[in-house]
Amino acid sequence: MNRVEVLGRWKKEKSEELYGIKNWGGGYFSISDEGEVRISANKGADKGSVSLMEIASGIKERGLDMPVLLRIENLLDAQITYLNESFRNAMNTLSYQGIYQGVYPIKVNQQQQVVREVARFGQRYHHGLEVGSKPELIAALSELKDKEACLICNGYKDEEFIDLGLYANKMGYQCFFVIEIPGELDLILERANALNIHPNIGVRIKLSAKAGGHWTDSGGDQSIFGLNMNQVIEIVDQLKEKNMLDSLKLMHYHLGSQIPNIRDIRSAVQEASRVYAELVKEGAPMGYLDLGGGLAVDYDGSNTNFTHSRNYSVEEYCMDIVEAVMTVMDNAQIKHPTIITESGRALVAYYSILLFNVLDVASYEEYDIPEVLDESVPEQIRNLHEVNKVLKTKNLQECYNDALYYRDIIRDMFNHGRLGLRDRAFAEKIFWNIIQRIAKDKAKLKYIPQELEDIDSAIADIYYCNFSVFQSIPDSWAIDQLFPIMPIHRLLEIPKRNAVVADITCDCDGNIDSFIDMHDVKKTLPLHDLNPNEDYYLGVFLVGAYQETLGDLHNLFGDTNVVSIRLNKDGGFEFVSEIEGDSVEDVLTYVEYDAKEMRRNFRQSAEEAVRDGLISPADRRDIVSSYENGLRGYTYYER
Repeated sequence: MNRVEVLGRWKKEKSEELYGIKNWGGGYFSISDEGEVRISANKGADKGSVSLMEIASGIKERGLDMPVLLRIENLLDAQITYLNESFRNAMNTLSYQGIYQGVYPIKVNQQQQVVREVARFGQRYHHGLEVGSKPELIAALSELKDKEACLICNGYKDEEFIDLGLYANKMGYQCFFVIEIPGELDLILERANALNIHPNIGVRIKLSAKAGGHWTDSGGDQSIFGLNMNQVIEIVDQLKEKNMLDSLKLMHYHLGSQIPNIRDIRSAVQEASRVYAELVKEGAPMGYLDLGGGLAVDYDGSNTNFTHSRNYSVEEYCMDIVEAVMTVMDNAQIKHPTIITESGRALVAYYSILLFNVLDVASYEEYDIPEVLDESVPEQIRNLHEVNKVLKTKNLQECYNDALYYRDIIRDMFNHGRLGLRDRAFAEKIFWNIIQRIAKDKAKLKYIPQELEDIDSAIADIYYCNFSVFQSIPDSWAIDQLFPIMPIHRLLEIPKRNAVVADITCDCDGNIDSFIDMHDVKKTLPLHDLNPNEDYYLGVFLVGAYQETLGDLHNLFGDTNVVSIRLNKDGGFEFVSEIEGDSVEDVLTYVEYDAKEMRRNFRQSAEEAVRDGLISPADRRDIVSSYENGLRGYTYYER
């Protein structure tokens, strides 16, 4: 939908349709009768839901400034339950004889609070963790209390990494070393022999199958990690030679993240199951089939095989996987394995919301243009003025082309000194009036010319918002990931403005100009006019996966404030924890500044200004105090 002009009373149902909240919200988010976004821990249930504005008010009253990353721990618990119960139901329906044991890849969101809650909520399902580095293994061992859960070790492994995993086995953990490259096996066996600990070994294979989406290169013959079939056989022969084949218990592959098409998933599972069956025939005990990640999140709510969506439900995903594995194993007369998936995105995406306030708006307003121009006005500006006068619905395209032509001539005249600044400014008033009129009238056309399709984005308002794209939603900038963005209040009012969202990083890439849509990607987001002396809040939803881990310090904007809440069954909520965002001093230490030295240097500079008679000693006190306050302050805009 382009510029929103609706007659009659604006209802919440219109906002639901406009922002697609019922499509991407997973049943957790809705709009209340008061026009505010609400959160529910139970899919599709209004009872027990809580207003996001009420939460934002509570945050403000506690003295925390925007932006805030809000975590709702119930949603993490609900998604873990949803995935595990969906697999359980599929297995019961199909009479599958094995079990499901998921693992959470720590790389998706490595924050301690997130990992701890995944381990806690997942314990009743023996939902484990996946690590890809030594630091992640050390973190996992501090949080994983369930010895029946799987601990999958991927990535490059040095001696310390391997020793730690072997000790974990000795302590009773179900720890598996997944061999990613052929040379790893020698070191694993060497350390296992030295410590006299029998290892649990898995192999990561390269499938011929590939998936669509951003991460299609994760699969296929040319994928970076994993063993080809010849290398798998070499591993098997090496283990046989050393009488260690009984260590080979797991087979793993990774097709990619955010796989939008269920056909790609099913094809990969079928191929992997065949390899698993052959490894059993080789004499390996096996028992665990790790299908990697890939379970997508429907960010745009279109339920299609679009990059930012998926054309399947979680229930269908589980049913197709179980059926494909079961079919291959039954045909080969092999015991059904424990199925593992490394679903991270689908578990934590819903869990986090980025909240921020709008600071200012830049917009193209309609200007008063006189009907008659003074004779001194240059001819080229007169021509542009004439375009504005003759503009009609039937000649929109012609007038558009003429306006561009005369605008370019006028700019060239200015650049060559043949036109003054005031004349250029007046010409631009006329030009932008023409563009706004064309944008309004194009909706009356039966067929919209291609060059006019995106004209709305040319006159879009810029809403300057208190956050950093690079810190909080880096995938939006890096890989054009779409996230649902919408106001969290005033949803019973007509959103009359079409806008793009800019952050405060002073970088031309620090903006969002692509937004979710059911059928395509929108170039603008419908928003409301700002009210004087009233904060206007926006939320970016489904940001729990990867965004915190990948965020950087562009312009030295640091981590935001983080608030975790728990929803109560009666419709209330409680603040579980709050983590203050980075101060200026914090981020400066990250880039090797020494705060004590900085204070000392600034005091010296202030004292020199006193000696030079530029400031008084009292001025120096106030200036130094201001510098100190700045160091202690939040890196984002503070009122």
